[in-house]
Amino acid sequence: MQAWIDFGQGPLFRLCFALMILGLMRIFILTIIGMIEAYNRNEDKIVPFAELIRLTFSWILPITRVWTKRPVYGVVSVLFHIGLILVPLFLGAHVLLWKNSVGFAWFSLPHALADNLTLIVIAGGIILFLMRAIYRPSRALSRKQDYIWPLLLTIPFVTGYLAVHTAFAPSAYQWTMLIHIYSANLIMVTIPFTKIAHCVLMPLSQLVTGVSWKFPLGAGDKVIETLGHKDRPTWVKEPRVALDEDSLSGKEIASK
Repeated sequence: MQAWIDFGQGPLFRLCFALMILGLMRIFILTIIGMIEAYNRNEDKIVPFAELIRLTFSWILPITRVWTKRPVYGVVSVLFHIGLILVPLFLGAHVLLWKNSVGFAWFSLPHALADNLTLIVIAGGIILFLMRAIYRPSRALSRKQDYIWPLLLTIPFVTGYLAVHTAFAPSAYQWTMLIHIYSANLIMVTIPFTKIAHCVLMPLSQLVTGVSWKFPLGAGDKVIETLGHKDRPTWVKEPRVALDEDSLSGKEIASK
């Protein structure tokens, strides 16, 4: 059993981490290339960078946004993501593992803070799963992976917390650590191939929208022509609109 743990902490960890980084780099680079191609194809070169940067930070740090709609879900989601990022990177045992695997390390979180963040992630994952399953609008938009991910992400946190704070028999401790290590490796490998890849795409989301989602030049006139209203040009500030005869008693024309 110990050999499997050592393998998971050593060669397998390095392989999974490398696959995660390379996969995320691929997605990031392809997104940049696609955005450049969209910009070059579009005749409208106006990009409101200042506004896009403001929107990007408002999504990355949604301090005010979380209170506007579904505040409970918003607060739980923010706390869940904070713990999800900080604990794997700055837990003392993880920092030591990084140093042994790649040869360098950084500062670690205080033990009590790491414990509290771990419990927040566990509770947050369960709450997010339940809210997605119970809340009808969320359920209508959810795919299978949307239910699986909150629970899968909590497995390394549950097993890690139990391994540190529970007095196990040696065999039970090894099984707990085995699940902890291999579930974390599994998460790293699958991140580039699932919606969790938004961890690197989030800073680009608003910029991609601002650059790529533009109507071609003259699209409005073509739509008007297709609808049979070619005689009503789009440049008129308040164009007259002829209403259907069936919609009103008699033929009326609304004008201003």
